[in-house]
Amino acid sequence: MSSGLREVDDLPGPRALPLVGNLFQIRRKRLHQCVEAWGREYGPFFRFRLGPRTLLAVTDSEALSTALRDRPDGFRRTKLLETIGLEMGLTPGVFGANGEAWRRQRRMVMAGFDPTHVKAYFPSLLKVTQRLHGRWLKAAARAGGGTIELQPELMRYTVDAISGLAFGADINTLESDDEVIQQHLDKIFPAIYKRLFSLIPWWRLVRLPADRRLERSMAEVNRAIAGFIAQARARLAADPARRAEPPNLLEAMIVAADEGDSGVGDREVTGNVLTMLLAGEDTTANTLAWMIYLLHRHPAALQRAHDEVRERAPDVAAFTPEVMASLDYLEACAHETMRLKPVAPFQVIEALRDTEIKGIRVPKGMGLWCVMRGDSVSEQHFPNAQAFEPERWLGGPSGAASSAKRVSMPFGAGPRICPGRYLALLEIKMAMAMLLAHFDIVEVSTPNGAEAVEQMAFTMMPVGLRLRLRSAAR
Repeated sequence: MSSGLREVDDLPGPRALPLVGNLFQIRRKRLHQCVEAWGREYGPFFRFRLGPRTLLAVTDSEALSTALRDRPDGFRRTKLLETIGLEMGLTPGVFGANGEAWRRQRRMVMAGFDPTHVKAYFPSLLKVTQRLHGRWLKAAARAGGGTIELQPELMRYTVDAISGLAFGADINTLESDDEVIQQHLDKIFPAIYKRLFSLIPWWRLVRLPADRRLERSMAEVNRAIAGFIAQARARLAADPARRAEPPNLLEAMIVAADEGDSGVGDREVTGNVLTMLLAGEDTTANTLAWMIYLLHRHPAALQRAHDEVRERAPDVAAFTPEVMASLDYLEACAHETMRLKPVAPFQVIEALRDTEIKGIRVPKGMGLWCVMRGDSVSEQHFPNAQAFEPERWLGGPSGAASSAKRVSMPFGAGPRICPGRYLALLEIKMAMAMLLAHFDIVEVSTPNGAEAVEQMAFTMMPVGLRLRLRSAAR
């Protein structure tokens, strides 16, 4: 390592108190905004403390990309995240695994995301999208127009989509009031987030009523996952042809796991089923909610997306992979939404060896707080950076779209980039195309009529959005 490096303790940053550090200066639900504000005050590299632990915060996208690409050998997800997950009864999946365990699981998971499998999943996703269409038709027919609580609706959609797409399980919360899986899943991410940023690990000392409810929810989720796997193995045993062309992600993972040299088994399959349920529900639903909100607030963009969809995809029943691929402006709207409102506005990783970042010495074990939205909303990288302008993602001779993709990293970067990013984008485009083809957005409201509030609960979500729609004239 070169000499003359700066030390993390010599960097600027907010004044910290003994023992608690900067914990009293932040609100857990607004943590991301607090650290982003420090970045604007102290620059692209600064330090702060959570309890006794000092963290190096980085907003510079080039440095972030370098660090995120140096995984799993140079950096890993934090030990605290792994410990808390295990204490809650989570089996580590590809999201939480590290080192060689991550490599083995990554091969298994990626086997289910190759182009052939993705195309095979389309009918399952279309069925769920049609159910959402039917549910919203009923809402639109109600007296005074259909007003719905947006995020619970979208989470029904994403739970059904990931269950059918990934596991071949037809949960169908969209056509019933049964939310068994969803109501239990909804407790997990907030619990992880709360424990990650608690000064005292109370759950190791005393079990509160919320902790007992969480235990019951984890038991229900694990029971459901065991059922998914048993059903998938039964289908594979009954029809050997399914092993050659698995029709869903779970069966593809089981087939990959059963290969003699895979090094993984049902425990790892279980961990990745849970990972996909959690990631597939929260992240996609929140991105969709933000996208609907931003489009409604920008009528010109909404009109252009509306015109594109009604020209190329006017009927949900006729959606095909090729039709979805043709919706360039709608996809640009999704990318612009994720630039402004990333559902993962920060990541925390940990150095596995002594290293350096932009002339700063990073000792082994040091936590790196990756501020993912820093450069994404900077005038240095995006003209009129705070504005919702999907056109910046449409390419052209300037190469602006390529530059934007290097700076905005909503799915992460490097070897640990989200393996389901293309499926997530397809899911977003299908739900949005259905909405714009068949409905008019009358209103997207917040609880107090002001700007939508960003709230962290492991992922970043808008608070209390309500959607009012009406059926479009055909």
